[in-house]
This record gives sequence, C-alpha cells and structure tokens, in this order.
Amino acid sequence: MTITYDDFAKVDIRVGRITRAEPFPEARKPAYKLWIDFGPEIGEKKSSAQITKHYTIEELVGRHVLAVVNFPPRQIGPVRSEVLTLGVPDADGEVVLIAPSQDVPLGGQMF
Repeated sequence: MTITYDDFAKVDIRVGRITRAEPFPEARKPAYKLWIDFGPEIGEKKSSAQITKHYTIEELVGRHVLAVVNFPPRQIGPVRSEVLTLGVPDADGEVVLIAPSQDVPLGGQMF
C-alpha cells in the first residue's frame, strides 16, 4: 500500500524522555507503565509498553524514545495509554525501542 507524504505528515511522532517507569502486572503480556516528557508544548504523557525483555525499569528512566502523540487515548486494563511508544521487533519478535542516536530537544517532531 502506497501513501502520500500528506498521509505520513498526519502522524505526529515526537521525541520524549521517560521520567518514570513502573511494572504493569495487570497487563495480559509483560509490560511497563511509562511516563514520558515531551517538553513544554505537549507535556508528560502516559504509555504502556511490552518492553520487559530488553529493558529494566532502572535503565528506562532518562532514556529518549519516539512516540506517536496524536492517536486517541487507549484504555489498556486500568491504564489509559495516551501515546504509542515506538519500537521494532528483534529476531525473536521482542520490542526494541526506537530512539535518536544523539541528545535532542524534547518534543522534536520526526520528519
């Protein structure tokens, strides 16, 4: 399926920094609850992410990530996920987070 650039531009992907991470034992698959700061324009948003295979809570805090910030919130069990944190699968299908390779300002939009 081919899309136009205008279609792509509708997806608002921003860089944020994880400020807090907690276990999410109520999730069907192992996951964490994340709080991500996207800077003053967007602020802090909550997300749920199935990233327990490659990341501990301690190493997540302070890490930059990319997330879609303009999807409607989604209820995942008791958690209202406000953004979709982005990742790609490893060889076993486990999520590896997508992040910039250098320090960048929070809230920067992917293009």
